[in-house]
Amino acid sequence: MPPARKRRRGKEDQEKVAGHAPMTRPEKVRLVFAHIGVYIAAAIFLAPLVYAFFSAMKPNQEIFSMPPTLIASEVRWTNFIDVFSYGPFLTYIGNSFFVAIAGTLVVLAVSTMAGYAFGRLRWKGRDAVFVLFLATLMVPAEVIVIPMFIVMQWFGWVDTYQALIFPFAFTAFGTFLMRQFFRGIPFELEEAARVDGAGPIRTFLQIILPLSKSGVAVLAVFTFLGFWNSYLWPLIVTVDYAAHGTLPIGLASFSGLTGTRWDLQMAAAIISMIPTTVLVIALQKHLVKGISMAGLGGR
Repeated sequence: MPPARKRRRGKEDQEKVAGHAPMTRPEKVRLVFAHIGVYIAAAIFLAPLVYAFFSAMKPNQEIFSMPPTLIASEVRWTNFIDVFSYGPFLTYIGNSFFVAIAGTLVVLAVSTMAGYAFGRLRWKGRDAVFVLFLATLMVPAEVIVIPMFIVMQWFGWVDTYQALIFPFAFTAFGTFLMRQFFRGIPFELEEAARVDGAGPIRTFLQIILPLSKSGVAVLAVFTFLGFWNSYLWPLIVTVDYAAHGTLPIGLASFSGLTGTRWDLQMAAAIISMIPTTVLVIALQKHLVKGISMAGLGGR
C-alpha cells in the first residue's frame, strides 16, 4: 500500500475509533469555504483597527495625506507617550478604571441575587414582576437621563463617583441574563442541598453561584464595556471633568486640548482600547461557554 494511502487509511481508522465518521469531499469543500469566509470577515473588521494603530504612529501632517498610506515616512512611537502631556489623560484613565470596576462589582452582586430570586425561588407575583422589570429594557437611556439627573441632585451626588455608578446598578439585562443561566442548572442539585439542610442563601452561595462562573463572566464583560464606553451620562452628571471625567469625555475633549493633533488623538483612542481588548481575550473561553449556556434556560 502506498505511504500516502496508508496514512489516509490510518486517519480514517482513528476517526472511526473516536466516534466520528470521515468527512466526505463536499463536506471538506464547505469547511474550506467556511474558513475562508471567516478569515475574510475577520480581515474586514480588523482593517480599521490596523489602520488606526499605524495612524497613531504617523506625523500629524501625514494623517490626511493623499493617497492614504498605511506606514508613514517616519514611525513615531513617542506619540503614545506625548498623549499624557496633553491634559489630565492619566486621570481620565484612572477614573474610568474605578467607575468600570466598581460598577461591574455592584451590577454583579445585584443581578446575581435578583436573577436567583426570579429564576429559582417561588413567590407570588414573580412572573408579573419580572415582566414589568423586563419592560424597562424598552425605555431608551436618553429618555431617563433628565429624571436621573434630578434624582442625583436630590441626593447631592452630582459630580461624584456615586452618580456615575449607582444609576446603572439595577439593570434588567443583567438580571435576565443571570435568570436564564440559573434556570439552566438542574433543579435536583438545589433539592439535594435543601435535603441536607441548606437554606436559600447558602444554596445560592455554595451551589448556584459556583456553577455559574461562565454566566457571571459574560455579565462582567458586558457591564465593564458599558461603563468603560459610557459617554452621555458622564457628560451630563459630571461638572469638573478634570477631577471626575472618564475616558470617553477625555477623548471627546482631546481635540480641543490638542488643536489639530490628530496623531495624538488617534494614539489616545488606541490606548483606550487596550483594557477592554485584554479583558475580552482573557475571558474568551468563559464568554463562549456562558453565551451558549444562557440560551438553555427557561426549561
